[in-house]
Amino acid sequence: MTETITIIGAGLAGCEAAWQAVQRGVRVTLHEMKPERFSPAHHLPGFAELVCSNSLRGESLENAVGLLKAELRRAGSLFMAAADATRVPAGGALAVDREEFSRYVTAQIEGHPLIEVRRGEVTEIPAEGLVVIASGPLTSDALAERISALTGDYLYFYDAIAPIVAADSIDMARVFRASRYGKGDGDDYLNSPLDAEEYAAFVAALRSGEKVPAKAFEKVVHFEGCMPIEELAERGEDTLRFGPMKPVGLVDPATGREPYAVVQLRLENRQGTMYNLVGFQTKLTYPAQQRIFRMLSGLERADFVRLGSMHRNTFINAPQLLLPTFQLRAEPRILFAGQITGVEGYVESAASGFLAGVNVARLATGRETTVPPGTTAFGALARHITDTDARHFQPMNVNYGLFPELTGKVKKKERRARLAERALEALEEWMQNL
Repeated sequence: MTETITIIGAGLAGCEAAWQAVQRGVRVTLHEMKPERFSPAHHLPGFAELVCSNSLRGESLENAVGLLKAELRRAGSLFMAAADATRVPAGGALAVDREEFSRYVTAQIEGHPLIEVRRGEVTEIPAEGLVVIASGPLTSDALAERISALTGDYLYFYDAIAPIVAADSIDMARVFRASRYGKGDGDDYLNSPLDAEEYAAFVAALRSGEKVPAKAFEKVVHFEGCMPIEELAERGEDTLRFGPMKPVGLVDPATGREPYAVVQLRLENRQGTMYNLVGFQTKLTYPAQQRIFRMLSGLERADFVRLGSMHRNTFINAPQLLLPTFQLRAEPRILFAGQITGVEGYVESAASGFLAGVNVARLATGRETTVPPGTTAFGALARHITDTDARHFQPMNVNYGLFPELTGKVKKKERRARLAERALEALEEWMQNL
């Protein structure tokens, strides 16, 4: 009889790890502190809550994250099944209804006969048995202390959450529907145009807006992929309009040309009742957010369903501490999964949970652990976060720069397609040997 696996945390990685373990016939005890206790960024009582955005990024194999999603689908990922079942229009991206997504995953996990769910905060790491720690970037202080004692090397950085506005509070006459370069249905986003004068006033307001101060003992280090909008504004007058407010590929039908700058609003749910301000993560105070974001065209009377906020993200020094199987080098019965390992992004978190779940199940049944080939998105990501310079380790999204180069001469415009083709072939061979 195989032993029961303990998994701490029912976020994306924890749920995926649990799902992969039970698909291989191994029992799981899944611990989740909600709803008894919530982190500063979580609000839903269910599992796998998406916080920073409802977007799972691009679907095209031209992007490595699109390839990673394709690999997860082929491998039988719960995360991807939930995403496909609850998706909302988002041009060339995969976006989901966040509440429906959480309900889907929760129902699958709670309904599985091999999974026992235990609600309540975990403050100690089990001294024996197989354990997957998937407590996430917002690990509670008590458990963080135990992980810190276990690893001896603990890092943290800060993330910011973007605001959400009610659709019926947007002045539709002052925005226009369009996706960049007409991708998707061509009208999946709302776009708030700004001329040069409006843009300059908006940037000035961001720079002078009141921010929520960090606690005196905390060192603030932002991850570049989720930089607060006001921090970007400080970098230069044009930083925003060459970043999250770039107008390239968007034509305002009122003028027949690209605006000077634009703010995109992405559909937040299937019902079309809420929109997310794309790229507008922020640590401005709530009053400052309401005042400044209502300067935008069409948002003068915006009803903010959720305002932005700042929260701590925590991750271990994976290259120093983990094997490519996500096992702790010093104590291989313990595995880590999710953003606490230093993978960055929802899709990457689920992928790390997938691999941790596969490997912990193999350990439970007396088989050797496994890592997908480095030519796959799975393998490239796993190997990067566990085999890079530990002195300068920072969270990482999957990208084609992590992949081994192709052999022979390949035209630049064909490179990514060839990398994706090679990856999917390697994945199929790996899966046959599982």
